[in-house]
Order: sequence, then structure tokens, then C-alpha cells
Amino acid sequence: MDDLEDLFENAPCGYASALPNGRISKVNRTLSTWLGHLADELVGRRFLDLLNIAGKVYYETHFAPMLRMQGFFAEVALDLVRADGTTLPVLVNAVVRKDEAGGVRFIRITVFNASDRRRYEREMLDARRVAEQATVALRELNLTLEARVADRARALDRAWRLSPDLLAIADAQGTLLAVNAAWTDLLGWEGSDLVGQGFAGLTHPDDLEPTRAALGRIMTAPLVEPYEYRLRHRDGTYRRFAWTGAFEDGQIYATGRHTTVEHEQAAALVRAEEALRQSQKLEAVGQLTGGVAHDFNNLLTIIRSSVDFLRRPDLPEDRRTRYMDAVSDTVDRAAKLTGQLLAFARRQTLKPEMFNVGERLRGVADMLDTVTGARIRVVTEIPDEPCIVMADVSQFETALVNMAVNARDAMDGAGTLTLRLDHTGNLPPIRGHAAAPGRFACVSLTDTGSGIAPDQVARIFEPFFTTKEIGKGTGLGLSQVFGFAKQSGGDVEVESEPGRGTTFTLYLPKIIGDACEPSAALPDDGSFPSGEGQCVLIVEDNVEVGRFATQILEDIGYRTTWAANAEEALEKLGTDGASFDLVFSDVVMPGMGGIALAKALQHRLPHLPILLTSGYSHVLAQDGLHGFELLHKPYSADQLGRILGKVVPRPRD
Repeated sequence: MDDLEDLFENAPCGYASALPNGRISKVNRTLSTWLGHLADELVGRRFLDLLNIAGKVYYETHFAPMLRMQGFFAEVALDLVRADGTTLPVLVNAVVRKDEAGGVRFIRITVFNASDRRRYEREMLDARRVAEQATVALRELNLTLEARVADRARALDRAWRLSPDLLAIADAQGTLLAVNAAWTDLLGWEGSDLVGQGFAGLTHPDDLEPTRAALGRIMTAPLVEPYEYRLRHRDGTYRRFAWTGAFEDGQIYATGRHTTVEHEQAAALVRAEEALRQSQKLEAVGQLTGGVAHDFNNLLTIIRSSVDFLRRPDLPEDRRTRYMDAVSDTVDRAAKLTGQLLAFARRQTLKPEMFNVGERLRGVADMLDTVTGARIRVVTEIPDEPCIVMADVSQFETALVNMAVNARDAMDGAGTLTLRLDHTGNLPPIRGHAAAPGRFACVSLTDTGSGIAPDQVARIFEPFFTTKEIGKGTGLGLSQVFGFAKQSGGDVEVESEPGRGTTFTLYLPKIIGDACEPSAALPDDGSFPSGEGQCVLIVEDNVEVGRFATQILEDIGYRTTWAANAEEALEKLGTDGASFDLVFSDVVMPGMGGIALAKALQHRLPHLPILLTSGYSHVLAQDGLHGFELLHKPYSADQLGRILGKVVPRPRD
């Protein structure tokens, strides 16, 4: 157990966290020990259920409404029922913690054992009864009035001197008339320093106006609910005190309980929680950067070695071809790696289209045998009714394959994989997120594999996290599924039990209505028309990339002009852009970016086609495509030629 956990579990007060629905989600060891329950026995119960009958009524009628209206209550005396049926007197503080959107994240409940205080109160009552009995006895003995007054004065003086709380008598204006010795113990002031001063002179400036308002209220009704504010210590620092009191016979009688330690404990707990969250963030960043560095270094090793061999003049042609293929394949793998990272971060640029989930699911199921192997039986449960969604088809199919590969490895190559479609479902709460409205297509893959350990379920969607042996998994497959689902407006849920298999369920928003028709895929014969002398204006701030794009375009039959930035491009285009057939622009550039340039040209030269390219996919993922064609970096000559053949006007015969 680390220091932070020990601080939480063994704090001198009880801590509990409750969900917005009032159910307890976490308790510390101190509270569970007080109540005689295991912590797991308290999780899931309502804090209200732990109170006795009177406490439940009082909580429902007073403190629950107060918590909803003002977000906190403090110093509430209640009785908790222990496991053995006895009661534990406590003082309860509660505060609502909200997220940035104003929603309730959880309710923090702090419980202080008030057994000693109740015992002290009973002892005080007993002492009072004894004093009263003594008074009666004294009266019966017909002692003199002076003796009786002297005895009572001594008793009151003893209680006044020995009280651990601040006791004060003040006039109606708040000027101190008398203080007890606790002021010296807790604030360092001697009584002679304080008598004749007003409360305002000791009050923290930020608390002054609320304190004056509380002083005004005490004139009309006793201050039963403690009012807390800060008083200045003799050394210039401030201490917190919770005050109760009443106004009688022209004077204010007040008691202040020291609460600084309670606040320091609460602040320490908040700091500990924040430190834990920061530690978790750093761990995730370290895992991500380590995984990226490892995979890219492997890819760069292949590319670097292949290029070194290609530079040899005596390299046989067959080996030259082999190394060129290795470079090309490795670049594709690097692009796939960045795509998976962007998918997890929800930064990829998706190309959503309407399609029938059932048809795509059947198509993927037909080819899964090549992925899963002959010893895994693939079963489909897909209704005949069409189920239309709007999503990126390629990413959808990639997500299915990634989940199928994960299932194959979990079954060690033998078992049953069931693909199921339910298009009448809703999106349930997942990983603490609230359920979303609307109808969703639910695509689930269920395997009969080894299952996932409970302590690993929460981490399976983290990039580069894998339970497989080294070399048997990158840890990015399920990250892609997670990123695709979230970016498409859905989510992914996992249910697993060790030894009994796992079910992954992908939720995608369903398109409702008869007017939606899935788009038909256009055949691709793998060829593209070469340029016929059309002129392309290349806008690229990177010199190496600009030269590379110029060379590719000239090699496939286009004429080129290169501008190093958007401003230079506007000058070369002139007023009508008649000399150019297309603008091919990078997105992220110093000064005016590619999207701003494209919008300006769309308004100024609406007839001129525009093609954008970027390796910063998050830019377009945030701003949308704005109606422009997009080519992702890294791109090949084939990819560039194919998209140019689609957007560049062909010369008329």
C-alpha cells in the first residue's frame, strides 16, 4: 500500500464517495471498520440506508434537499447503524463534485466519529443535573445566597476555562466582551488583547461580508447550523472555525469549533487524488511514446537498410526489386501505424457514407476464415431487415477484423466466433458515461476463448497495451476500434469472464427513415489517366516535399508551378487563374493555411479545382472537409495520379 492509499484508507475520519444516484462507490477502511462491515458490503448501498429511522427522515426532509440546492452541507449530527445493530453517533459533511459541464461526478462524504462528543454532552448534562441537585440540596440546607452564587460561579468558570472550543460573549455590534482561554491556545491572543475589539478586526477580508450577514441573522434566531469562517492568528495566518450561538439579554453568546485540520485533511486528499491522476497520465504517455518509438524504429531500420543496399551499383536487379518492395511495404505499414494512432485519438479524417450494416457484416464474415483459420467456426446471426448507419466503411471493416483477430488469439486458434447484429438497441452507460439517446446498431463479436482478467479490462483499449507475447501483437488493434467508434458518434463495450470468453459490442448511430439509401461502391480497375499537359499549381512550404510532388506530377504528364506559401500562390494565380487547371495545396503552412487558401479561391475562382493534402489529419478531422478533395500523406504516385484523374478537367478533343 503506497502512502496516498494509506492516507485514504487509515485517515482519522471516514470517507465515502457516492454516485449521482446516491449509491456508494467507495469507502475507506476507517468507515467500514467503524460500521463493522467490509468495504465491499457498503459499496452499492445508499448512504441513507446506513442511518437509523429518525436519521433517514431528517436526511430526506432537510439535508438531501440542501445538498441538491447548495451542493454541500456540513456538521450534521446523525446516527449510523453498525452491522451488529448498535448505533454510531457521527458528524457528517457532504459536498457535490461537478465536471466542467456542470454535471455531478460524485458526492464526497466525510464522517467524523462523535462518540466522544456525545459522551461529553451526556457528561455535561449529568454534571448539570448534579449541579441542579446540589443547588436543591443547598437550598434545602438554606445556605446563604452568597455561597450559592459563589459555587455556581466557580462551576461556570471551570467550564469556561476548560472548554476546548472558542467561547465568546459580545454585544449587539460584535464587540468582544469576554473570551475564554481557548483563544490563547488556538489563536495566540491573550484575553486582554481581544476584549473591546470587534469580530471584524480578526476576520479574513474575504469572509467579512458573509460574517456580518451571519451576525445580523443571529439577532433574530439562534445560529443552530454552524457557520464557518476564518480568524486571524497572532502570527498573521488564519484558522477556520465553525460557529453556533444565540442573542439573549442584549448579548451574543457564541461557540467556535476549530475546523482547520478537517480542511487540511480534505485538501490533502484532493492533492493525493490529483497526484494519482497525474501519475496515471504520465504512465499512459510513457507507454504510448515507448510503443511508437519501438514500432517506428523497427520500420525505419528496414527502410534505412534497404536504401543502403539500393545505393550499391553492383546490386542485382532481382535484389534491387526486393529492396524497393520492402521500402514500399514498410511505408504502408508506417502509414497504417499512424492511422491506428489517429483512430485511437479520434483524429483521423473519416469518410462517412450510408451503408447496410448487415450486408457489410456478411461480407466480412465470408472472408474471416482466412483470418481466423480452419479450426475456428464463424457463426452469424444477422436479421434480414436493413440496418443503415452513417460511418466510414473501410474503418468499420477494419474494426471488425481487429476484433476478430483479437478473438482468434484469445481462442488459441480453435473455438467459435459469433457475429451478431441487433439494430433495435440503445447505447447503454459505458465506462461511467451516461447513456446516449437515439437508436443504435449493435454489432457484437463473441468468442469462446480464455477471457480477459478483470484488472486488464479497463486497459485493453489503451494504445500499445497487449497481453500477448512479444512479437505477437502491437496493442493498436482495439485502440483503432475504440477511436473509430467514438469518432463515429458511438462507443464500444466489452464483457468478459476469465475462462468463459469475451463479447465486444460496437455501437453505431442508426439512420432512421425510408429515404436513406446506402451508397454503391464504384469499381476500381487499378489504373488512372495520366496527365495531358495540364498545369498544376503546387503550394507546399517544405522544400523536399515540394520537389518530390513536382517530380511526380511531371513524370505522370502534368506541367507544374511551385509556390512556397499561400500568399505566393495567390500572386501566381492572378485575377482569373486561367494559366492553371488545378491547385494542389498542403494544409498546414506558415501564415495562411491550405484550408483558408482553398476557401478564398472557392470564392474568387469557383471554377478552379482544389486538392488538399496533409499529414496532420487532426486539422481536417476538426474542421471537416469543407467540400474539398483530400489526399493523405504519405501518398504514392499511383494515389496522386488516381485522384488527379478524377478532379482535373480533361482536354476536349
